[in-house]
Amino acid sequence: MSKEVSLWVNEECIPIDYFVSGFIDHTVGGVVASLRGTSEIRTLELSIDGSQVTINLNNAQVPVNEFASKIIGSTITGMVSTLKGVRNIKGVKIAIKR
Repeated sequence: MSKEVSLWVNEECIPIDYFVSGFIDHTVGGVVASLRGTSEIRTLELSIDGSQVTINLNNAQVPVNEFASKIIGSTITGMVSTLKGVRNIKGVKIAIKR
């Protein structure tokens, strides 16, 4: 489905394989699709800085309220924390290009 998935944790690029790339793509894609006012993903940047989640979808900011921010942040942080070499997560950035 995706052409490119990139992951950074604490501003360090994390190498990911085909399986993890697809898993991140599907999980983040599902999360974004559930938000009001979103469209098909061409480019997506999702950033988590502490409790703040920002989403840029197709070069437009997607508003994320506090409730959604907590759910998204917890879900993504939990998923990423299981990857080899990832510890003490302070920030996460995911970029998807389809």
